[in-house]
Amino acid sequence: MASKDEGVSGGSKSFIDPAIVPTPTISEPWTVEKAVATISPAPPAENTASPVPYFHILERLKTNKREGWRRFGIERGESISDHMYRMSLMTMLCPPSLAPKLDLFRCMKMCLVHDMAEALVGDITPVDGVPKPEKSRREGDTMDYIATSLLGKVYGGLAGAEIRDLWQEYEDSMTLESTFVHDLDKMELLTQMVEYERRADRKLDLGEFAYVATRIVTSEVKVWADEVLKEREVFWGAETHVHGEGGVDGGVDAGKAEQQKTYYDKNDDRTST
Repeated sequence: MASKDEGVSGGSKSFIDPAIVPTPTISEPWTVEKAVATISPAPPAENTASPVPYFHILERLKTNKREGWRRFGIERGESISDHMYRMSLMTMLCPPSLAPKLDLFRCMKMCLVHDMAEALVGDITPVDGVPKPEKSRREGDTMDYIATSLLGKVYGGLAGAEIRDLWQEYEDSMTLESTFVHDLDKMELLTQMVEYERRADRKLDLGEFAYVATRIVTSEVKVWADEVLKEREVFWGAETHVHGEGGVDGGVDAGKAEQQKTYYDKNDDRTST
């Protein structure tokens, strides 16, 4: 198999592997214009009546990876769209005790939209050192670009406006639907964490990510999370491992624990069900 630097042979011709899309470094201050200018071979057309340029920008959600795993050497881990897709399917299994209180179709759409800004911004994690207000600014500006420059003239701009509204609802975290989707975001991460650990056969401890279980709000999703964490305990058995749900006492580095707390604190005012 060729490395990402070697390119690929296709018959009598060789070419750089088109499935590898490097994440560019953007100089400060970060702007949408700078990020769009790095898109190769050319940025998408703007202010057209066609949705096709938007369809093309969505490919970046397929090629951009969830960055938290890379710190642990998982280079070919899940993409951003992988994460959002499983979340959307989780909405279909919403427990009967919660489902009647929710607009589940809206929840499904919110799952598919909530990380859309990462098509340009990339996946900024709690330990990357980007302040929460700056992360929100970058993502908000990107969603404005998508809703206005790419979709503003498509079918009266209605789809763009809905996508922007769904994203903002998720960010504001004031509705029960957004609370449920935030919980699914964490549940999907916990599930992936355990799957990677199992596949690595106890040679990879991703326990610091278990912290997110402590930030789940809905009682129904808490039940799911508890089940996954119990699976993890059975898997590790008596072997020493990190318990992220216990914070520093569970073996998480103090600095990382503080970064996690700061990152998730904005959602503390959400209401339990």
